[in-house]
Amino acid sequence: MQRLKKLTAEKLLGIKAVKLQPSNPFTWASGWRSPIYCDNRKIMSYPPVRNFVKVEFARLIMEKYPRTEAIAGVATGAIAPGALVADLLGLPFVYVRSTPKGHGLENLIEGDLKPKQKVVVIEDLVSTGGSSLKAVDAIRRNGAEVLGLMAIFTYGFPRSLDNMHDARVELTTLCDYDAILDEAIAIDYIAESDLHTLQEWREDPENWGRQGKKHTKKSQ
Repeated sequence: MQRLKKLTAEKLLGIKAVKLQPSNPFTWASGWRSPIYCDNRKIMSYPPVRNFVKVEFARLIMEKYPRTEAIAGVATGAIAPGALVADLLGLPFVYVRSTPKGHGLENLIEGDLKPKQKVVVIEDLVSTGGSSLKAVDAIRRNGAEVLGLMAIFTYGFPRSLDNMHDARVELTTLCDYDAILDEAIAIDYIAESDLHTLQEWREDPENWGRQGKKHTKKSQ
């Protein structure tokens, strides 16, 4: 898995799907200040990376969950990769909305998910795990069985690990925060002096960067 995570980190950084800016932080939609921004939707514009992600997801599913009967993507970022994986494996595909559709059948799950089907959920990114676990819950309430959750990338927040454990969900990722940092240093994307800032952020991402919160680099 470490080799896979290194390869994935190399590809994500190569297409700038992951950006690191310790000295010029991003602001997430949640309001959190962050030295990292991940946009895995860019993967779809790069066929070699897109195919790599598709094949590795499929390989892991066949190895870990050979009884898989359907693939579910979490809207919206994992609809495309999830559909590609389902197509490669010759399996049915559904996707799970964040909220029910406001008209027609008001579906939360789009597609034909049958009770008792064994499902692997595909996600593009896991932060706290909230949206991923909402999708898992929706699938379970529909009567299907979730074998596992797979994502392209995770920040590895302790809160997300606790949430997955509490929900009895096994998370497998192609890449993680530590692999990104290791690769970023290896290719001189960041300096080793940036590591303190990047590691400090993950310890308390919700409060990092707020007024009065110190997040200076060791070299300063």
